[in-house]
Amino acid sequence: MSDAAWIHAAVRRAGKEGWSRQTLRHALEDCGDSPELISSAFPRGVTGAIDAWAALTDARMDAAAAAEDLASLRTPARIQRVIEIRLQLLEPDREALRAALGLLALPWNAPTALRLLARTVSAIWHAAGDNSADFSWYTRRATLAGVYSATLAYWMRPIRPEMDDVLSFLDRRLQDLPKPRRKAA
Repeated sequence: MSDAAWIHAAVRRAGKEGWSRQTLRHALEDCGDSPELISSAFPRGVTGAIDAWAALTDARMDAAAAAEDLASLRTPARIQRVIEIRLQLLEPDREALRAALGLLALPWNAPTALRLLARTVSAIWHAAGDNSADFSWYTRRATLAGVYSATLAYWMRPIRPEMDDVLSFLDRRLQDLPKPRRKAA
């Protein structure tokens, strides 16, 4: 079985059971593999499985965004569309994401949570066509980390908002960002 199949099986399980070593064992069984393979299938444990799922989601988001003509949109609209794509990809696994966010919120998982957020925000910018290599590379990602985190928290509310409401929320966050200043000639 492939690593991706194991991760997807774990995500399906985590939506019902939460993220645990037992969930990973059940995922292996669901794929027809022995639960004794847990150490080789998931060498970094539960947080490693969540990390792998986030990486797969980043790749799927990038591929879906590449299939669309985003170049004709202004940057905020491209960012909004890429985040919308990501949320649509995550929708079927919302409860697994909720459980993952809860686990990543534990203090000892903070470094992993920050690394995953940084990688996802960078993937969003990449999918939106950002090729900057100067100081703005850092400021854009730091700014988007706050916007994306707030949008994700809004989307994850117990009373599920409609996607139009989430996109309106995101649009307001993007409009609140400071506009870049033009250099005087």
